[in-house]
Amino acid sequence: MELTHAVLSFAVLGALLTITPGLDTALVLRAAVTMGRGPAFATALGVGAGALTWGAAAAVGVSALLTASQVAYTILRVVGAGYMVYLGVKLIWAAFRDKSDVSVGGEVQTATFWSTFGRGLLTNLLNPKVGAFYVAVLPQFIPAGESPLLVGVLLALVHDLEGILWFTAIILGAGALRGRLARRRVRTAVDGSTGAVLLGFGLKLGLVSR
Repeated sequence: MELTHAVLSFAVLGALLTITPGLDTALVLRAAVTMGRGPAFATALGVGAGALTWGAAAAVGVSALLTASQVAYTILRVVGAGYMVYLGVKLIWAAFRDKSDVSVGGEVQTATFWSTFGRGLLTNLLNPKVGAFYVAVLPQFIPAGESPLLVGVLLALVHDLEGILWFTAIILGAGALRGRLARRRVRTAVDGSTGAVLLGFGLKLGLVSR
């Protein structure tokens, strides 16, 4: 397999995985609806940074070691599950408690780049499934005779770029409809559904041993 063919083949797989609804999409959409474009882009960049870190780690074998070590995997899995459950419960609680005196503008003012970036980053970094994905997939697309490190990082960058493009489309689309999406009932539904997704991912990650 030539390098160009490998990159294009991986790009097709990465694109299909990127547009599949999941935790990352829910986080970015929630940020776009409740906080605006700035925090949403910061969340997307955090998610991308986490995925890129896992991809680079897989390329140098760190994730492979993590996958092989039951103790290391279990520690990261429990911490990640706890973090996701915490975020999920927090969002569900926010969706059902009385926040009638809090405006959308007020939430935007309290959201900072680093807080939203950090949320996206930690959600990915504390999910060992992301690392396991790269460990399982990247070797299949590294041509013989090529540097596993360089090609692995290149493929991770391709996947990351696809994610940023997808998140940009989501954010711009949500921005165009924000007048309707920012209504209290819609925001409550978004917070509740995103919290449920996070809670579900956290419980699944915590209960599945491998």
